[in-house]
Amino acid sequence: MSQFSSKQNGSPGSRGLARPGDDGFGKAVAWAIHAFTASGAVLAFLAFVSVERGGYRAALLWLGAALIVDGVDGPLARWAGVKERMPGIDGTTLDLVVDYLTYVFVPAVLIWRAGLSLYAPVAVAAILISSLYTFARTDMKTADNFFRGFPAVWNVIAFYLFVVQPGAVVGAGLIALFAALTFAPIHFVHPVRVKRFQPWLGIVTALWGLGSVALLLFAAWSAMWREVWLTLSVGGGVVLFGVGLVRSFVGEARAT
Repeated sequence: MSQFSSKQNGSPGSRGLARPGDDGFGKAVAWAIHAFTASGAVLAFLAFVSVERGGYRAALLWLGAALIVDGVDGPLARWAGVKERMPGIDGTTLDLVVDYLTYVFVPAVLIWRAGLSLYAPVAVAAILISSLYTFARTDMKTADNFFRGFPAVWNVIAFYLFVVQPGAVVGAGLIALFAALTFAPIHFVHPVRVKRFQPWLGIVTALWGLGSVALLLFAAWSAMWREVWLTLSVGGGVVLFGVGLVRSFVGEARAT
């Protein structure tokens, strides 16, 4: 799926940046980009080990690193023309395998182990099964790159359940809500691929990322700074969610 990138990589390279030549070096670059995508599986393993050791903050940081990899590999693949150079390897399938680990499976284990949801076995089952529907959809995205339904970003849900600590009952309710939104006729924004609300969409995403990483990197923030970072993170998340709702009610922008 690639939640924050799309490795359907046969399109031309990035503007202003020359692509590798059609030689051995170009193919080596394509292999390196596939390996970079595959590194997300290693990050998922490190996150899983951290969860099993009770290091939930470290696990979320590993998942955050995987999210960055997922956001970068698609543009790199399109720049290098990876699909053209290596038609025998499907980058989209590679993305799907890695994304299910980092966006779904490991976050579900974290939610269970950290006691973030009531009826954890049921909650985890809802996460795993609803996400399979998302990953199997052939119409996952609209023409303007919005997701149809909740795009299985359970790493984000696990992050907020851990940071905010709303309690197991609220956690179960939120999991039920977002699992249901997987099948709902609403849209969620792709913060990298959607062009309609740029450049401020990118700015909001950066502020969301800054606040979220700050909350994880340091557990001993003063009350004031914790509120600052939490406001940036939650506020940015609310805005991104709101953009999807706007798209749901207003519809796709008309070409001009």
